[in-house]
Amino acid sequence: MKRLLAAALLLAATPASAQPAPAPQPLPAKLPFSPAVRVGDILFLSGQIGQVPAGMDRHKEGFDAAVKGAMDSIGRILTDNGLDFGHIVKCTVMLDDMADWPRFNAAYLPYFDGKRLPARSAFGTDGLALGAPLEVECLAAFK
Repeated sequence: MKRLLAAALLLAATPASAQPAPAPQPLPAKLPFSPAVRVGDILFLSGQIGQVPAGMDRHKEGFDAAVKGAMDSIGRILTDNGLDFGHIVKCTVMLDDMADWPRFNAAYLPYFDGKRLPARSAFGTDGLALGAPLEVECLAAFK
């Protein structure tokens, strides 16, 4: 169930033109969570998973595409709330394989385009929703 819900969140936050090659899975009628919740001046974003497009290497160009998918979803949620990547104050990164850490950093940094980098934590996991290689959740501050 957690895998289906994570997939639904990713698909709901991703326009059809930017979705990965695999066919979307059916969405539950009502998801039991929100893409983001504002509490005071902090926006808590739900974790966004990255999917490796079919036929791509899970630790090369496919991983880069997965990072892009997750970060683009974060960008859309921020935009929907009147924010951008410069408002992010903290990210938590979950990687299925910590050997992908350098590739993650290379694909992640351009999203901040010279802006202050947020605080960040990372850890390796033993499995993520839908077999994703990564998940990123963030906190953003309204300023």
